[in-house]
Amino acid sequence: MRIDILTLFPDMFAPLKESVIGRAVNSGKLEIVITDIREYTADKHRKCDDTPFGGGAGMVMTAQPIASAINAVDPDHKARRIFMSPKGRTFNQKIVTELSKEERLLLLCGHYEGVDQRVIDLFIDEEISLGDFVLTGGEIPAMAITDAVARYIDGVINKDSLLQESFSDGTLEYPQYTKPQEFMGIKVPDVLISGNHGEVDKWRKEQSEKITKERRPDLSENK
Repeated sequence: MRIDILTLFPDMFAPLKESVIGRAVNSGKLEIVITDIREYTADKHRKCDDTPFGGGAGMVMTAQPIASAINAVDPDHKARRIFMSPKGRTFNQKIVTELSKEERLLLLCGHYEGVDQRVIDLFIDEEISLGDFVLTGGEIPAMAITDAVARYIDGVINKDSLLQESFSDGTLEYPQYTKPQEFMGIKVPDVLISGNHGEVDKWRKEQSEKITKERRPDLSENK
C-alpha cells in the first residue's frame, strides 16, 4: 500500500519512521510519501493561506497549492483521497478495515481555520474525523489513520493479534499480564497460569464483555 500525506508541516511525521510502521516501510510492505504543500504554491513568498471571504478569525489554506500538490502526486486519481476534518464521518475500526483494502490513500492535512471548500468539492473523495473535538491541524489524525490502517497490511503484525483486540468483535480487549506473577502485591489471575486454555478463553471472553458493558455499553447495543 502507498499512503500520500499532504501537509504544511512535514517534520511532524517523523514518528512514522519508528517502531512497527518504520519497519513496515523499511521492509517494503508500506510506502509513505510526505509532500510539503508549500513546494507547490505559485506565490513567490511561499504563502499558502489567506483571510476568509466574509470575514472571521484566522486564516484559510488557499486552493491553488493544494490542488497543484494533489495533481502532482495523484494525477490519475488512483488514490482514495481523504481530508482530515471534524465535519467528516467518525473514524472507527470498520473504517480501518475498509481503508486497508485500498491500494493507495491520499490524506490531506488542513490547518488554521481549514481549507478552501473548492478543494474539497473538486479533489476530495471523503472527509474523516477522529472524534468530536478540534485539533490545530490534520497531521495527528493523518498519523492515526496511517498507523491504524498499516496494521492490517499483510506481514506488518501477527494476524492473530488483529483477531483478539479491542473493537475486533464489538468488544473491548480483556486485561493483559506478563512476568512477574506478583507485582506490588497484585497477583496474576490464577486462571492465566493454570495451563487450561479452555478456561483461559472463557475468562478472557467474560472480561471483555464485562469491561465493554461497564465502559462502552454502546458497543454491545450496536452488535
